[in-house]
Amino acid sequence: MFRKRGPKMTDDQHKPATPDADVTPDRTVNEDGLDVPETETDNMAEDADTVFPGMDENMLGQVQEMMAKLERADELEKENSDLKGRLARLAADFDSYRRRTQEDVAAAQGQGVSKAAEALMPVYDDMDRAVTMGAADPAKLIPGMQAVQGKILGVFSGLGLEATGREGEAFDPQWHEALQVVPGEQDDVIVQVYQLGFRMGDRLVRPARVVVSRKD
Repeated sequence: MFRKRGPKMTDDQHKPATPDADVTPDRTVNEDGLDVPETETDNMAEDADTVFPGMDENMLGQVQEMMAKLERADELEKENSDLKGRLARLAADFDSYRRRTQEDVAAAQGQGVSKAAEALMPVYDDMDRAVTMGAADPAKLIPGMQAVQGKILGVFSGLGLEATGREGEAFDPQWHEALQVVPGEQDDVIVQVYQLGFRMGDRLVRPARVVVSRKD
C-alpha cells in the first residue's frame, strides 16, 4: 500500500518561531509560565500607573499623592515609636537622678546638723559649768553666761552667720524690724535691741527686733 502524502511544507514552516514584534524585550516568562518584568521598582508613580491603567492625569495625581501620604504615615509612625522609646529612657534616667539628688541632699543635711551640734557642744559644757558655779556663788553667774554668749556668737560666725541690729547701728528695714519709735537726737538709729538679728551674706536669717530713734 502507498501512504497518502500531505501537503508540501514551505520554507517558512521550517523556520523556528520568532518573538512577536510587540513583546517587550525586558520581560521574561517565569517558572509558572507568567510574563513578568525582569526588574522590580519601588516607584510609587509607576505602581499607581500599573494598578490603575487608563486613569486620567488628575485622578492619577490624587492616587500618587495618597500613596505618598501613606508612605509618610509609615515613616511618622516609626519616628513616633522611636521617640516614645527615647522618652521612656529619659524618664527612667530622670527618676534615677531625682532619687540620687534626694539622697545627696539628705546626706548633706545630716552632715550639716552633725557639724552644728558638734560646734555647740563646747558651748553647752561652758553653760553647764557657769550654772554650777552660779549655784554656789550667784555673782559668778553673769560673767559665766557672758562668756557662753560670746562663744555662741563665735560658733555662729564660723557657720557663716553675721549678727545685725546692735545699738548705735543705722536702722535698715532689710535687716531690722522696728517695734517702737522714740524721740532722739538722730533719725533712724537703733537705740535698743529686743532681739539680735542674723544674716548670711545677702540672705536674712532672722530680723533684729529693735527700737528706733526719730528727731522731733
